[in-house]
Amino acid sequence: MHLKPASACQFDQISLGEIMLRLDPGETRIRTARHFTAWEGGGEYNTSRGLRKCFGLRTAVCTALVDNEVGHLIEDFVMQGGVATDFIKWRDDDGIGRTVRNGLNFTERGFGIRGAVGVPDRGHTAAAQLQPGDFDWEEIFSRGVRWFHTGGIFAALSESTAALTVEAVKAAKKHGTIVSYDLNYRPSLWKSIGGLQKARAVNREIARHVDVMIGNEEDYTASLGFEVKGADHNLRAIETDAFKAMVETAVREFPNFQVAATTLRAVKTATVNDWSAICWHGGKFYESRKYPDLEILDRVGGGDSFASGLQFGFLEKNDPQLAVDYGAAHGAFASTTPGDTSMATRKEIEKLMQGGGARVVR
Repeated sequence: MHLKPASACQFDQISLGEIMLRLDPGETRIRTARHFTAWEGGGEYNTSRGLRKCFGLRTAVCTALVDNEVGHLIEDFVMQGGVATDFIKWRDDDGIGRTVRNGLNFTERGFGIRGAVGVPDRGHTAAAQLQPGDFDWEEIFSRGVRWFHTGGIFAALSESTAALTVEAVKAAKKHGTIVSYDLNYRPSLWKSIGGLQKARAVNREIARHVDVMIGNEEDYTASLGFEVKGADHNLRAIETDAFKAMVETAVREFPNFQVAATTLRAVKTATVNDWSAICWHGGKFYESRKYPDLEILDRVGGGDSFASGLQFGFLEKNDPQLAVDYGAAHGAFASTTPGDTSMATRKEIEKLMQGGGARVVR
């Protein structure tokens, strides 16, 4: 892909999305928990943190938080991850969160036959109220930005965030910045604002401005309307050839796609998945190393870590095979640690890519 040189840019990557406070009950359940571990997380932001913390790139996030103690706790997590906070919009606290608030996300990791559970509490959040005109995209992209990332979770928060997403990707394209988009279809987010029909209308409009489209079989089917013949909608298995045929249909309809990528996950139990990834680029498919029977501690955020690894492979190497390998390894490794965001190092990811095992490191 044609990427701006790092020397000409202030940022390697910027994301647009909501960051919530994740509350994790650990090995117990939300309904019986007495203690929660706090993390930060957001589908789009997680990629910026992974690129910064694991791979050492310069990243920033565009979002909004309420100017109160919870908002500044989330900000503190962001700063710990090294992601620039230049573009955070601060909203006045009304005292009780009647008009604007910070989002919460209660998340169970799951175990064995008990699947992971997410209970978002994100109505009327500051990020959901963002709208076109809130960010000066001309000023932001004129600083030099190599890659811009956003996704279907943020676009689904409200009518105004959908419109803002369209505004942002158009501005990025105008400035020659690569645009990636993770479809990340969540039925619960679209349910009250038009459902599947609305999801497809919004995502298909955004897709016309995207260079790198990321999403699994359900995402492509629900958000863009492309069916995978013979797909297992319970995600116990996926027919790779059928998925390839669907991607080829998608890139014919959206010739602006330079890359189409997905994780391939066969869910055996909540704690054992077969895991790999595939990416289309330049008329060819590239498959990652496979990770059969991957043991999982916390699956939430694994797809975001795949997305950031994929972005790193293109930003650093501009090589589709390395990109899908970095993505799959990063997603696999992130699934072995708690929280939404990656705790991996680049050395660990490259060791895993080369077939390294889990022997003790002393």
